[in-house]
Amino acid sequence: MNCPDFALAKTSLRRQLLVRRGQHTDAHRAQTATALARAFAAEFEPRVRGEPTGTAAPLRVVAVYLSFATEPDTGPLIEWLADQRVRALAPTLLPDADLGWMDVPDGPPLGLDAITDAEVILVPALAVDLSGHRLGRGGGSYDRALTRVRPRQTVLAVVHDDEVLDAVPFEPHDRIVDGVLTPSGVRYFGTAADG
Repeated sequence: MNCPDFALAKTSLRRQLLVRRGQHTDAHRAQTATALARAFAAEFEPRVRGEPTGTAAPLRVVAVYLSFATEPDTGPLIEWLADQRVRALAPTLLPDADLGWMDVPDGPPLGLDAITDAEVILVPALAVDLSGHRLGRGGGSYDRALTRVRPRQTVLAVVHDDEVLDAVPFEPHDRIVDGVLTPSGVRYFGTAADG
């Protein structure tokens, strides 16, 4: 497939996924948000408490996204992080479409490289495949931000369970994620589970 074909395939899949998300009820969105917070807690609470988990570092900083429209809601997850005294960073869209960062809820700008402070980075997605290819909304902001991620950081796409697909169209500039956070739990791709 050449680049225009990839772009068309991505656009078509985005449309389908956005239509499906638009059909979710408010009750479904609320249930999903609560389930995402529980799934994250089930996976990462030992690291928050500083308990040994293989080679993984204690969890002190998480980069999140502030959900809007039909994105899986991160509100309950952000509340859980605050209750656990885990620092949460949120992105701010810069004029050049890159992402700066700030402390949640309304801290001062921390710059582009603040993402490197997070042990876990949660990124929005419309879908993710079993190889870690993430389909975003097409702006490229997260692809740019993820170029700053270091090897010991874990990047998880946040999607509904039915948005984990066998394959999604991708291009060379698309950044791969380590795993996925869904209402059912955390799932890693490849060898990312030890990070």
